[in-house]
Amino acid sequence: MSRKGQSITLSISERDKSELETLALEFGMKWGDKPNISRLVEAIARRQLLLGNNNDWTPSRIRALDRAMRGFVDMGENEQAWEIGKLLLERSELSTPLRTQIEEFLGNPPAAWRLRVEQLIKRQQPFQLSYEDAAHRVWNFTVCYARITNHEKRQYLDCWCEETEGNQDIEELQHNWCLRFDRIQDAAVVEIDRKWRSHLAEVEVSMHLFGGLAFAYQGKPEDVLVEWIPEKQRVKKVIRRVTSTFWFIREVMQYAPDCIVVTPNSIRDRIKAKIRTLSDLYEM
Repeated sequence: MSRKGQSITLSISERDKSELETLALEFGMKWGDKPNISRLVEAIARRQLLLGNNNDWTPSRIRALDRAMRGFVDMGENEQAWEIGKLLLERSELSTPLRTQIEEFLGNPPAAWRLRVEQLIKRQQPFQLSYEDAAHRVWNFTVCYARITNHEKRQYLDCWCEETEGNQDIEELQHNWCLRFDRIQDAAVVEIDRKWRSHLAEVEVSMHLFGGLAFAYQGKPEDVLVEWIPEKQRVKKVIRRVTSTFWFIREVMQYAPDCIVVTPNSIRDRIKAKIRTLSDLYEM
């Protein structure tokens, strides 16, 4: 290869020429519609285009970036997730299943209304959400607080709304709604003049943990108190802020009989009713 002024002359095999032409097209180095190898090499020489190894990332780095991408998706940070996804697709180390998953993710961008909701949450701006669910029912909510949350590996919009009609939770939590994203067909989102709340409605629940669960239990961010009860041997008391009895009961039922709800009676009675129903079914 020789350089005369700004021109570059290449002496290469036909195979190498073909590969360089493919690279030139990939990086937009063209003369008209044809690949321009000279422009490609000149860009590399001027360090306007940097080429490096594309097969030297460790499996642990790939896994970490994949987890980060999914974590951003869970938090509703789709723009960051997209950037990580595009970065991963540039790598030759990706397994075929992982590459396919990322390609499917990038090929199915979030709906415009979903991105709008994410923006309003970041701005702490109340909004009105009107949507049709998978059963073609129309819902209207005045949202004064919202957060994107994962419940059992699915994404939901947990929100405090002015509307309570149809909410089957206990009275203290009837302003809280949990909307499953993949059941929303389409939505209209409009800013409204309301005050943004600092959190969902909450109720404190007191639980007693027994046996191995008492020793194995690790506190959660929603826990207000976690302590051993001095007068009761090997019994741990947990007080937790709860925003949905539906998800809370699904969690504690899996720990029975090593976990009982002490207060409030409204939640305790719901759990007792479920246990009685289950017992009756087993007697049939």
